[in-house]
Amino acid sequence: MFIKCSALVSGACYAVLISDLTVAAVSQVQGSASRFTESQGSSLSQHSMDMSLNEAVSLGLRRNYNIRSLKLQRAREKFDLYVTEGMFNPKLKLSGEHRLARGSADRSRTTRIAPAVNLLGEYGTNVELGWNQRFSTTKKTGELNSEGLGLTVIQPLLRGAGKEVTSAPLRLAHLTEQVNKLNVKSSVSETLYQIVSAYRALMKSQNQVVLATNAHKRAVSLLAVNELLIASGRVAKFDAVQIEADIATQELAVEEAKNQQQASRLLLLKLLALDLSTPIRASDSLKVVRLEIDQDTALRLAQANQPQFLSTLLQSEQAALNLLLAQDKSRWDLSLEAGVNQLNEQHGSTGANRAWDSYTGLKLEIPIGDRSSKQGEVHAQTLLEQQKLLEEQALLELKTRITDAIRGLDTLWRQLEISQRVIDLSKRKLAIETEKLNAGRSTNFQIISFEADLRAAEDSNLNAQMSYLDARSQLDLLLGVMLEHWEISLEHF
Repeated sequence: MFIKCSALVSGACYAVLISDLTVAAVSQVQGSASRFTESQGSSLSQHSMDMSLNEAVSLGLRRNYNIRSLKLQRAREKFDLYVTEGMFNPKLKLSGEHRLARGSADRSRTTRIAPAVNLLGEYGTNVELGWNQRFSTTKKTGELNSEGLGLTVIQPLLRGAGKEVTSAPLRLAHLTEQVNKLNVKSSVSETLYQIVSAYRALMKSQNQVVLATNAHKRAVSLLAVNELLIASGRVAKFDAVQIEADIATQELAVEEAKNQQQASRLLLLKLLALDLSTPIRASDSLKVVRLEIDQDTALRLAQANQPQFLSTLLQSEQAALNLLLAQDKSRWDLSLEAGVNQLNEQHGSTGANRAWDSYTGLKLEIPIGDRSSKQGEVHAQTLLEQQKLLEEQALLELKTRITDAIRGLDTLWRQLEISQRVIDLSKRKLAIETEKLNAGRSTNFQIISFEADLRAAEDSNLNAQMSYLDARSQLDLLLGVMLEHWEISLEHF
């Protein structure tokens, strides 16, 4: 069929022809592009299991190897605290022996039982109450039965005296427990951040597959249009080679995106401690909301919640207690001792014998020429001063990181807005150039160039979204509110 037009309407006729060809091409392309998508993606999504971010977080908190190992570590730390908290509880000790002796002169049999209880008072007083019973039999002297009760009280007057010194180990244990809890919060927050980042990486790779597939569809559509134009004699066959090369490039991009999707899936499965063959898919959609927070508010949050900063403050308190103990060790060992003993003996031949005695006195021990105690005090003093410097440094570092983080968030948000505008302009530019191509006033090279610009803008926008979400998570980690953001409690740790 030939269409004859006058010079005045030749352009309109050409536009009508191109429009008809375009409609036919689009219908043709939809089938071919959909077949390509199905063939490329059916193996990945045919039996995929959708997983939300909340589900991934919940599963990770139960199954992640680091978190499970952390729970075992906490069991040891809690028992250490339990042991130290029992320092003022009575300590019961039971000892005994049974002995048979044979010699050339005599034979004997001895049985002894000696229970004792020891109690440490909060002012350093040490009280020991013991009972001793002994039964012996010899061939020459016969039987001997003795039993006795002893009470000893030792009160330090210099070294180890006073409630402050005596309770220092218990206070150190409680401070250590607080540091351990902060370390748990830091470790769980870091693991949570890794899970969230891995999930978002999977979301990103899935979106990259979609973007690459859409770009491939547009390239196939353009090729179909060009084939119809070639058939009508409107363009040269050489023009289709550029499109075919672009299609090959887009197919390669799709395969690379799918490969990255598989890598992201494996990383997430590893963090969730799931079988690596599990076909999971991120079901959440990208939602980016701007965070409004000023530096003063962020700094207050960090000073109240940031585990590393709070640990630094607690370590200063630990250093102060260690200095107290070191100063105590450098004192003279002077103590008041008192005791009473009662003994009952019964001999088979001589009868019973009862006796008791008591004593009081002072005990003094003065180290001479021993520099180790002074060495410990010097070390403790310098460590305390160092810890104070670390406090100041930690606060300055925290302020710096918060300032950088908030500034970075603002920059990323502006980049996100700009990238979205670039996408809109690139789409308009491509649409206009496509209309010009349909009217015979453009080339495939220009279309491919504008298509590449659109693809780059989409990638840039996707990267900007992911970067902003990641920066928000990093800020939560920096402020120490990662667990609070996800409403996660550490009661079971």
